[in-house]
Amino acid sequence: MIELIVQAFAYLFLAVSAACAVIGSIGMVRFPDVYNRIHAQTVVVVGGVILAMLGVSLLEGISIYTLKALSIAIFIFLTSPVASHAIARAAHKSGVKLWPKSVADKLAEEKP
Repeated sequence: MIELIVQAFAYLFLAVSAACAVIGSIGMVRFPDVYNRIHAQTVVVVGGVILAMLGVSLLEGISIYTLKALSIAIFIFLTSPVASHAIARAAHKSGVKLWPKSVADKLAEEKP
C-alpha cells in the first residue's frame, strides 16, 4: 500500500514537472523582454527540473541514484536563482532596455 502511495506522489511530481516545463517554455517564447524571459527560464529550471529529480528519486527508492538526483536538485535550487539574478543585472548594466510597458526599474532608481 505504501509503495502505491509513493508511486502516486512520484508520478504527480513528474506530471507537475512536465507542466512547469511546458508553461515556462511558452513563457520564454511569449514574454516581451529579456527580464521576463529570465523569470520564465527560472520556472522551467526550478519547477521542472527539481520536481523531476524528486519524482525520479521517489520511483528509484533508496540508492546511489537517489542521492545523485537529490544532490543535483539541491545544487540547482541554490544556484539557479543566483545565476538568473546575475544575468539580469549584467543585461541591465549592458544597456538592454526594459519592455516599454514596464512599470518600474528598481536598478535605475538605485544609481547615484
